[in-house]
Amino acid sequence: MRYLPLTDTDRTEMLARIGAPDVDALFVDVPEVARLDGPIHGLPMHASEMAVEQHMRRLSDKNLAAGDAAFFLGAGAYRHHVPASVDHIIQRGEFLTAYTPYQPEIAQGTLQMLFEFQSQVARLYGCAVANASMYDGSTACWEAISMAGRVTRKSRAVLADGLHPHYVSVVDTMAKFTGDTILSATPKLDAGCDEDALIAQIDDQTSCVVVQYPDILGRLPDLAKIAEVAQAKGALLIAVNTEPVALGAIASPGELGADIVVGEGQALGVGLQFGGPYLGLFAVRNPKHVRQMPGRLCGETVDAEGKRGFVLTLSTREQHIRREKATSNICTNSGLCALAFSVHMTLLGEKGLRALAMENHRLACLAADRLATVPGVTVINDSYFNEFTVTLGTDARDVVRKLSDDGVLAGVSLGRLYPDADGLANGLLVAVTETTSEDDIEMLASALEEALGVEVSA
Repeated sequence: MRYLPLTDTDRTEMLARIGAPDVDALFVDVPEVARLDGPIHGLPMHASEMAVEQHMRRLSDKNLAAGDAAFFLGAGAYRHHVPASVDHIIQRGEFLTAYTPYQPEIAQGTLQMLFEFQSQVARLYGCAVANASMYDGSTACWEAISMAGRVTRKSRAVLADGLHPHYVSVVDTMAKFTGDTILSATPKLDAGCDEDALIAQIDDQTSCVVVQYPDILGRLPDLAKIAEVAQAKGALLIAVNTEPVALGAIASPGELGADIVVGEGQALGVGLQFGGPYLGLFAVRNPKHVRQMPGRLCGETVDAEGKRGFVLTLSTREQHIRREKATSNICTNSGLCALAFSVHMTLLGEKGLRALAMENHRLACLAADRLATVPGVTVINDSYFNEFTVTLGTDARDVVRKLSDDGVLAGVSLGRLYPDADGLANGLLVAVTETTSEDDIEMLASALEEALGVEVSA
């Protein structure tokens, strides 16, 4: 598409047709003080296509791509190998240009894909029903809290201290408009999760307890223990999972008693993509809660001739239909990202997912064992999947910056995630996936030895 599709002749004819003397006449209702009297300050004037390409290439050269460094970043966004066939399939015209199926009778392919996607998510999460996706994990987390309020008719949510701080921020923002009471805390650099402290906050007015699994420090909370107490108090347990590959190795949240399971699906099929778009996953364990779920639900049926067909089973809860009475403002789904997730899951299969998960865990164990031998580094976790936390004895932010200059993306510093918290600045969250080689692990360990040695001598 051309950026400037209209000629001067086109514009003159259009103005004549509507009876306007010039373009400025179309803006007479805008107060003069609000109108620009010239080009926007600081923005360059137009340039040729070639000049723009050269400029953008110079900007992109400043980036350090994930594949060009020893990469140990995680904290909710993970680098996994995405087979080339995923990108090939999702770029087929019938998928790439498809939008939300408002008229399902002419979107059978899209509906079937979403139905298969829902089936995969429900199986992965150990739940009865999953929806057709959401925007991302953080907004799915808030929607789960909102749903719990509708189910229990309570408005007090207790968040585990291991919930990702960005998710907590989204919840706090949304709760300002609903009046929900949100209880949250900052994690401590302890080996295990303090389930007893979390359970102590659950009372008869609690609508839900939100627990990340694995949590932001890579630890594995006891969901079954929390679920038992929460449900005895009439509250729902919401489990949040930011690394779906982990569920190839650990028990599913639904199996452990979670009532609602939400998470981020980016790790499968989607890629890092400079932070988005990502993919929210949402499922419920009890079918009776289906009508309180946000988003859309695709179902399987048969047509008048008895042939298999697909329909939008539930979509009437959304604001484009029910307006202010809607249960959710999620009016669409991350369709293309959901497709990429589903294609990747299909290529892996159950055995492939389990094998991928075990390889992630094997490499993470190698990394943790090697880093534990570095003077000044302490691994705090007793258990983990492919992500764990270490302390460095100095501010991890400084170490991360130094190592990035040397081509090693060492991890996510807890000081970056919790800039105002005491006692976390020395923490470093390290993620290891199948894309991490043993040479990468040795490179990280050697770089930490050098960096920490510099810090000690200074």
